[in-house]
Amino acid sequence: MHVQDSHWSSASAVAAGGVTMSATAGNGRGNGSRTTPLRVDAQRNLEHVLRAAREVFGELGYGAPMEDVARRARVGVGTVYRRFPSKDVLVRRIAEEETSRLTDQARAALGQEDEPWSALSRFLRTSVASGAGRLLPPQVLRVSVEEDRAGQARVPQQRTQPGPAELRLVPEEPVAVASVPAPSVAAEDDAGASALLEVVGQLVDRARAAGELRADVSVSDVLLVIATAAPSLPDAAQQAAASARLLDILLEGLRSRPA
Repeated sequence: MHVQDSHWSSASAVAAGGVTMSATAGNGRGNGSRTTPLRVDAQRNLEHVLRAAREVFGELGYGAPMEDVARRARVGVGTVYRRFPSKDVLVRRIAEEETSRLTDQARAALGQEDEPWSALSRFLRTSVASGAGRLLPPQVLRVSVEEDRAGQARVPQQRTQPGPAELRLVPEEPVAVASVPAPSVAAEDDAGASALLEVVGQLVDRARAAGELRADVSVSDVLLVIATAAPSLPDAAQQAAASARLLDILLEGLRSRPA
């Protein structure tokens, strides 16, 4: 569906949580351009769009069309484009939020669990339960591959359309996540991804130093566990049960075994 250019040009300020508008006094005289908070209904629509985008991209991958997001949010597609000038902007917003969410979860596990394996296990369980595996940001996967370039890192690729497989493994060269419909990676995206990988790296290093994690497990492997243990099933209860069962199996695979 084509959207008028006016929808695209007006959305940049709104995507940041505000809207730029001409301020007019009661006598009709304008005082120039200023930024004001969104109206209550506009803010509500923005929240609906973000929630719907997270659900749709989580189910179908970042290749899902904007029309699906609008339908789930119960708004017109023009409303989505007024909030976000392009799909790339919306994808970046969701990816940034997911990166921040995962980083907070990793820091919480690192700071609240004294035992290294408990900290890593808590992070994995929290991340899988939140559905993070279905929204792993492409830039996180890309940076993760670069971080593990000395090894044989293999990372999950987001699905670009509905299909029987939730993800597939792709080789390190070329970096296949670039084929995912996603925005160009800006410096702030790299910074967010690096912050996440740094904290997860601390969890991995601690568990490995304690002899509780296999020596060959990398940060990319941990991200792969998060992605693999988050299948998308139509029934929420079945999905939760399947995720928990699969994560138990994967955690056992990560643990070191006495020689």
